[in-house]
Amino acid sequence: MGFQIGGSILDFVVLSTLKNKDEYGYVVTQEVKKILDVSETAMYPALKRLEKNNFLSTYDVPYQGRNRRYYRLTEDGKKTLNEYILEWNEFKKNIDNLLEKGDENDN
Repeated sequence: MGFQIGGSILDFVVLSTLKNKDEYGYVVTQEVKKILDVSETAMYPALKRLEKNNFLSTYDVPYQGRNRRYYRLTEDGKKTLNEYILEWNEFKKNIDNLLEKGDENDN
């Protein structure tokens, strides 16, 4: 069983992946796929959307005769990530409280 993943969770995971360092698209996709069941074909539109919303910027680096497009968090992206973290912590706390109440009822 898996949870349905909305765009906000995908955005949150992508921004989190880029929290500590810039990375190129393939690596971002592989890191996200470790956490979410998302196809590669869904990832690139998500990256484009985040770039369009000014949460990511890009730059190209030559590699073996081709360019790798690297993604970097912008200041807006860092701010949005921090907001997601606060929201996630509140959501997680509420779910944990709900589950703990369920455990109390089992006794």
